[in-house]
Amino acid sequence: MPVRPLAPVVPLASSPLASRFAVTHFWLPVAIGLPLFTLLMGFGGDQWLADHLFRLEGGQWALQNSWLTRSVVHKGGKWLSTAAALVVMLLCFHHWRRGRDRTLRWALLYVVIAMALGTGAISLLKSLVPMDCPWDLLRYGGHEPFVGLFSNRPTGMAARACFPAGHASAGYAWLCLYFFALLWRPSWRRAGLWIGLGSGLVFGIGQQLRGAHFLSHDVATALICWLLSLGLYLMVRRQLDRSTRQEAIA
Repeated sequence: MPVRPLAPVVPLASSPLASRFAVTHFWLPVAIGLPLFTLLMGFGGDQWLADHLFRLEGGQWALQNSWLTRSVVHKGGKWLSTAAALVVMLLCFHHWRRGRDRTLRWALLYVVIAMALGTGAISLLKSLVPMDCPWDLLRYGGHEPFVGLFSNRPTGMAARACFPAGHASAGYAWLCLYFFALLWRPSWRRAGLWIGLGSGLVFGIGQQLRGAHFLSHDVATALICWLLSLGLYLMVRRQLDRSTRQEAIA
């Protein structure tokens, strides 16, 4: 009986999930984000940090309605992010009508969709996950006991919408600028990364100082926005590569 030859062993590096890009852009963020989220949410890290902030503010959320955190960071940041998104939408519309740079057209469309996808996904999760804000909890002067993310809420307990961090998503959604740069101007990628991280951190810290969120809420938002931006980038990159090959054949 003839011996059937063994199938050739595919090198690990040939797998898309084992590529250097996948390691740095998918596995590394997940390897950092998930353990950090677990440490904060499951092992008391959230409460430890919130306890310190609450104590520093004099046993109350003194910055909850302050001009800086409420008017500048919360309201002003939201309007600034919305205005920036509208500018990108106008640029996208203009370049798809009259622009000659096909890559730029797709890159701008990518940002528009990524922003909508990131903020929309976070808003949807907030509406589906009934979790309390720190300022709602008895521990911090509120009226509700703490109920964990995966715990059953007592019957009759009001449903809140404090997870993930909605306002921070208006900042972390701009992580898509990193992938925008990869599509159009790779040398700008670090600037895009820091814009997304910086705005998300400012928005997130502002809300934590107000007692509106725990740190784990922001970690979840940042990771979700990053992964959604990454997945959309891979789809747009594939479309651009396909278009380039078709033009080369023609």
